[in-house]
Amino acid sequence: MGKGIGLSGMTWTSMKKHTAVIPLYALCAAGAGLAGFYLWRLAAKSPEVTWNRKTNPEPWNAYENKQYKFLSSGRDYTEASPAPKYK
Repeated sequence: MGKGIGLSGMTWTSMKKHTAVIPLYALCAAGAGLAGFYLWRLAAKSPEVTWNRKTNPEPWNAYENKQYKFLSSGRDYTEASPAPKYK
């Protein structure tokens, strides 16, 4: 087996020759970073997710008078609670 044929633009010296692939790699890295951040935000900030059921068995009760939507339509959550009452 020889050295083989590699893909153009996968090494730093090849990227210097094909400069058009640099923005492609930058945008793919930025997209992967934003997707990772959004997954972390869903796991860490959502009221549906609990990481420790012994100390906080009902995490949705902490959101009784808080806004938990990513984008708000301007609704005031201080009067009526959007959290369901499980009893």
